[in-house]
Amino acid sequence: MAKALGIIPARYNSSRFPGKPLAPLNGKPMLQHVYEAARRAARLHEVWVATDDERIADAVRRFGGCVVMTSPSHQSGTDRVAEAAEAVDAEIIVNIQGDQPLIAPEALDALVAAFDADADLEMATLYEPIAAAGDLNDPNVAKVVIDGHGNALYFSRSPIPGFKHVGVYAFRKPFLMEFARMGPSPLEKLEKLEQLRVLESGRRIRMIRSSGSSISVETPADIGKIEAMLAMTQ
Repeated sequence: MAKALGIIPARYNSSRFPGKPLAPLNGKPMLQHVYEAARRAARLHEVWVATDDERIADAVRRFGGCVVMTSPSHQSGTDRVAEAAEAVDAEIIVNIQGDQPLIAPEALDALVAAFDADADLEMATLYEPIAAAGDLNDPNVAKVVIDGHGNALYFSRSPIPGFKHVGVYAFRKPFLMEFARMGPSPLEKLEKLEQLRVLESGRRIRMIRSSGSSISVETPADIGKIEAMLAMTQ
């Protein structure tokens, strides 16, 4: 079984929700809920938080997590993950979104398992059916079209015939480092979706059906809804 490391990139500054990783959810910082869920994944050997902010680092240390300080200049979470992972001895790196406190450990395990099943696989991510009627037209919800082999054909914020993309990525480490060196691609800039960088380079992304709920915290208005859902699972 491949050695896998989970990394949660976390930044404090956000135009819509400053301090989002530390927003309290049922008495814990949101980031702690994500970290604890990731730690329950059987296939992740370790879980780290990668940040450039001492407020986040202090919070992680307080709840007993592992934190790595990274550059403040990164333009994406994946670039931050790549810096944190550069010197580690792990074959698979999983980029776990810090605003998805309901992420299922089983979904993370399924991502890692995909690499054991396919020795040539370089990258995988999650998807689920579009359940809410408003999600199809919501530009904050990324959509994905999947081919007959289970690989992504295209991602978009526009309404396209496909599935909801769950933004958790797993990479073979050498490809993660290559990805970070590529720089943004034209479609990536247009759609503001970094995974399009991979498709434009001619590489494939395996799509894995998610389990559980991928609802993320986008604005302070989402807090109450997420708290109610967390209470139901505890």
